[in-house]
Amino acid sequence: MKTCHRFDKVRAEYEREIGFMLSHSKRHEGRPAAKSSAKQAASAKQRMARALSSHARRCPECG
Repeated sequence: MKTCHRFDKVRAEYEREIGFMLSHSKRHEGRPAAKSSAKQAASAKQRMARALSSHARRCPECG
């Protein structure tokens, strides 16, 4: 599937954010902050999927 630069940019931003949260979770394993970061990362994955699917539906270049 060929995607536009906007799609790639949005995906990269979400993946960066998710990576930060997961690495924070690993660094602070066993603490409440780690659990919170892991939950936020899972939530960000869902938001990313929702954002990218709606973008693909609306974008003439992607869809």
